[in-house]
Amino acid sequence: MFTEKETAYLKSQHLARIATVSEDGQPDVMPVGFEFDGQVFYVGGHNPTHTRKYTNIRAGNARVALVVDDLVSVDPWHPRGVRIYGKAEFVEREGQFGSGVYMRITPRVSWSWSVEKPAFTEGAFAVNKIAHNTSES
Repeated sequence: MFTEKETAYLKSQHLARIATVSEDGQPDVMPVGFEFDGQVFYVGGHNPTHTRKYTNIRAGNARVALVVDDLVSVDPWHPRGVRIYGKAEFVEREGQFGSGVYMRITPRVSWSWSVEKPAFTEGAFAVNKIAHNTSES
C-alpha cells in the first residue's frame, strides 16, 4: 500500500509518464492522464486502442513503469515524485475521458522521493521503497 502522504500526492497530480515495451524489445515512454483510486491507476485517453502503449501491452508484455513527478522549486532544488512498476490490463469503465477502454495498472513495487521527507537528507537522495502485495514477480 502507499503511505498516506504518497496517496495524497498521487491524487493531487494529473499527468504521468508511462513506459511500455514492444514485442521486439523497443521501449516507449509517453505522457498520460491518469486517475488513482488509492490502490490502482487508470490510464485512459481519446482512442486509446490506437496507441503504441495499447499495442505493446496487447502484444503480451503487461509490465509497465509509471512515473508521477513534479518540481516544487529550482532554488532550492526540490524534485518530488513516485515511480511505480506494475502489471497492466485493459478494462471497460467510466473515467476522466468518458466511457471506454482504460489501462488498469496494479502496482507491485514503488519508490517515492521528497514526498515523505525532504529529497536530500545529509547529502544523500532520500527514497522510500514499498513492495506491494501482489503475486506478480
